[in-house]
Amino acid sequence: MSPQAGYLLVNEVVPRLISAIPNAVPITFPDDPHEIIADGTAMAAQLIDSCERNGKRVVRSPTRANGRYRKQPKEVTCGNISYYVIQKLRCGRRSTGSSVVDAHAPGTQITGTTRLTSLDETAAIDEDTGGELTFNDVLSRDEDDPAVRASRRIDWQTFMAGLSARDQAVIEFLIGGTSSCTMARKLGVCSSTIQHRKRSLAKAIVAFMGDDILVQVSRKPQYMASLDATRERQAVRYERSHL
Repeated sequence: MSPQAGYLLVNEVVPRLISAIPNAVPITFPDDPHEIIADGTAMAAQLIDSCERNGKRVVRSPTRANGRYRKQPKEVTCGNISYYVIQKLRCGRRSTGSSVVDAHAPGTQITGTTRLTSLDETAAIDEDTGGELTFNDVLSRDEDDPAVRASRRIDWQTFMAGLSARDQAVIEFLIGGTSSCTMARKLGVCSSTIQHRKRSLAKAIVAFMGDDILVQVSRKPQYMASLDATRERQAVRYERSHL
């Protein structure tokens, strides 16, 4: 893009977009006018660059000839650029694509094929408490993803395979919530032996799994961090669009 075309983009096209987009372009969730104006600016830059590559000249207004303003064959005005950008935005096109199949695409929402709903909207009423359940409460899960669960299961099976039958029984009792006295009676040993085996097993688990094993098992699943970031970003966009 030439310096002159860049000057016209900033001083002639963008002000038109800022003035027209909030009133002329449908705003679909989670977009806001500022993002659409940025998209429109990128699309206008692409149009201007394409015009110059095809040998056309971008001008502020039609050239005056014989006392009248007439657009020449090789001229494209800033008004033309702004008009076609706004028409594309009205149809749901963006600088990153114009899909009408993607459920999140503005074009799909404008045609009424899909509708995005906030996860904070009410999904149902809890019959027991009478409180509202949001889509976030219904759909979200705080469990680890299958890959993490499978890798931990393999590690645990490997660790258990290296233990004696008595130690495996102690761990099974611990998982089941059995008290130390009950374990000692069922295994035919004294309570102090059970306490000693529990301390030894704790050290063995740390040595096998790593010193940060407690941090890992209490850490929120990695995919939840991405979901939380997306929810926070959508919440900020929603608040900005209702200012």
